[in-house]
Amino acid sequence: MSDFLDILNHGRRLQGAVKELSIEELESIQEKISSIIEKRKEKALAQEKAEKEKREKLAAIKKQMEEAGLNVEDLQALATTTQKKAGKKRPVKYKLVDNSGEEHLWTGIGRMPRVYKDALDNGKSLDDFSIN
Repeated sequence: MSDFLDILNHGRRLQGAVKELSIEELESIQEKISSIIEKRKEKALAQEKAEKEKREKLAAIKKQMEEAGLNVEDLQALATTTQKKAGKKRPVKYKLVDNSGEEHLWTGIGRMPRVYKDALDNGKSLDDFSIN
C-alpha cells in the first residue's frame, strides 16, 4: 500500500504509471476519485454537525445544572453513593454435619462438595442431607 501512495503522491511517478491509460480510463478514474472526495466531505460535515449538536446539548445541560445550583461533583457523588444491588442467594438444599461437628451447606448446584461425595460413597443417600 505504501508503494501505491508513493506513486500517487509523486507527480512524475504518477504520470509514468498512467501513461498507457486512455483518456476515457483517466476520466473514469477521475470520476471515481471525485466521488470518494465528495463522500469524505459529506462524512466530515456530518461528524462536525454531530459534534456541534453534542456541544450544544452539553451547554444546555450545564446551564440547567447552574440554574439548579448543581455541579459535576454532585453528580459524581451521586454515582459513587449508589451501591450495586446484590442478587438473591440460592437457598441451601442440603446440610451435612461431619465427624468433627462442622456443618457443610450446599445449594445442590455446581460441583458436589467432597464431603457429600464421600458420604454418598459410604452408602448414604442425598435425601439424608436434604433440608425440608
